[in-house]
Amino acid sequence: MKDLIAEAEKHVVHLLNEKLDNTFVYHNLGHTQLVVEKVKELADLSNLNDSEKTELIISAWFHDTGFTESIEGHEEKGVEIATTFLKKHNVSEKDINNISSLILATKLDYKPKTLSEKIIRDADCAHIGSKNFSDITVLLRKEWELNCNKTLNDDEWLNENINFLTKKHRFYSDAASSSWDKAKSKNISQLLKTQQKLNENTKKVKQKKAELDFKKSKIELPERGIETMFRVTLKNHITLSNIADTKANILLSVNAIIVSLVLSNLVSKLDNPSNSYLIIPTVVFVLFTVASIVLSILATRPNVTSGKFTKDDVANKKVNLLFFGNFHKMSLKDFEWAMGEMMQDREYLYSSMKKDLYFLGLVLDKKYKILRLTYSVFMVGIIVSVIAFAVAFQYS
Repeated sequence: MKDLIAEAEKHVVHLLNEKLDNTFVYHNLGHTQLVVEKVKELADLSNLNDSEKTELIISAWFHDTGFTESIEGHEEKGVEIATTFLKKHNVSEKDINNISSLILATKLDYKPKTLSEKIIRDADCAHIGSKNFSDITVLLRKEWELNCNKTLNDDEWLNENINFLTKKHRFYSDAASSSWDKAKSKNISQLLKTQQKLNENTKKVKQKKAELDFKKSKIELPERGIETMFRVTLKNHITLSNIADTKANILLSVNAIIVSLVLSNLVSKLDNPSNSYLIIPTVVFVLFTVASIVLSILATRPNVTSGKFTKDDVANKKVNLLFFGNFHKMSLKDFEWAMGEMMQDREYLYSSMKKDLYFLGLVLDKKYKILRLTYSVFMVGIIVSVIAFAVAFQYS
């Protein structure tokens, strides 16, 4: 029978990988493997014999294969797929009937009668008594949206889970009950806490909307992937800007020290006629150094805009409220009003974020062009100055 289990596993893995639509993010191979694992665990705890264990394990492998053909009546489809497989492997009619009954026992409204039926029902809902309950149910929620056109908001989803766990679900076998009831209770408690927080947050949002008199009843927040993209890109822009400012400050400090040394040590010696040969290389050196200082300052010098906007600018979506230079002269009341208008309008919000990134990019482009020129001037100045001093010393 071990060979039959291995063949069943191989057959189901291939079937689910090849024919199951990728929109089934919950009822997929991962779920099937988890059910098989939990079936084995509960069967051992319940002291079932080898024949019963084998039937349970094979049933667990096939219990969701019907999703490859249909959502409605997938248990019956799973029975058909399992029956075809088992007949090819010369399994007796009695064993086929037992396995079929176990697959059908996974129907949501079915009341299990035998211990084996109780075990496969409990294994199919093992995530309810798991620490990963929240993560797993997120997949089920997404699967409903993709395949059943069933979209629930957070409050509806919490109510659905709480209602199912408290009124419709129970662990039927003693092994499952003793092993998972405690974790199930914690999950119910966590759901109730989340529901309470959600209700509190909903009240706060409603109060805030009343205070600000939002025109729209619900703010449509950007998707997580878009938020992450903006956050990472903005962070990279700021990091690059800090690097540019640091490099410019280093050049500014180095050249300032050089000028100080030249003025204090070298220029004072040029009054002596015998040192007249040093005048030209000194002037060249100082000019290049001063040029580097000026360029370093230009690279770090801030550019602040007018800091004012009108209500027409906000209405026409012409002002980027995410940049301080556009609002620093405005009153707090006007700024709060403008931000409220932008937060209601997803298109305006995205547009402002895109403009913010774009203009940060322009600033970075300017900084790095000036910085590159500064390094070039500094490098050429050092080389030319060294050559000038060498020539001056040779012909002195």
